[in-house]
Amino acid sequence: MKIIAFTGMPFSGKTEAVQIAREKKIPIVRMGDMVWEEVKKRGLELSDKNVGFVANKMREKHGMHVWAERTVEKIKSMDDVDFLVIDGIRNVEEIDIFKKELGEEFIVIAIEVSDKTRHERAMIRSRQDDSKDIEKVKERDRREIGWGLAEVIASSDIVISNEKDIESFKAEIRKIFDKI
Repeated sequence: MKIIAFTGMPFSGKTEAVQIAREKKIPIVRMGDMVWEEVKKRGLELSDKNVGFVANKMREKHGMHVWAERTVEKIKSMDDVDFLVIDGIRNVEEIDIFKKELGEEFIVIAIEVSDKTRHERAMIRSRQDDSKDIEKVKERDRREIGWGLAEVIASSDIVISNEKDIESFKAEIRKIFDKI
C-alpha cells in the first residue's frame, strides 16, 4: 500500500492539501477523526480544550502511538485500498506503527508556514474544534510540539511552504500527487 501522510503545525494548510487528494478520488483517513470519536464517546463537546485533553490523556495512558493504532484499524477495515492519504501525523511513534502495519511505501509531507501566517488563518477558520483566542492557539501549538510534531516535520520526506497564495500551494500539492 502506498501512503502519503500530511503533517504540519495547526493551520498550516493540511486540510487544503487533503482536499486535493479528495479531488483526485484518493481515500483519506483523518487521524483527528479518531480523537473526535473518542471525545463524542465520552459525551464531551467538540472543543479545542476537550479534543486536546482526550488526545493527551489517551497518549499518556496507551502510548504516543495510540491514535496511529486506531487509524490502522480503520484503514484495515477499508475495502480494496492500495493508495491513501493520512492527515494529521503528530509523532515518530505513529510513523513507526504505520510503516510496521501498512508497509514501507510511506511518504511524509510536511507543510511549513510562519507562525504569523498560521495565527492569522486561525482567526478566520471555523472548524468545530477551533479557538478564536490567539493564546489558546499558541497553547495548542505547544501541546502538539510536546507530542513530537517538530521532530516529524524535521524528518519529513518532502517539505512544502504554504506562505504564498492558496492557488500556488494547491498547484504544488497537485504536482506532488502527479509524481507519486
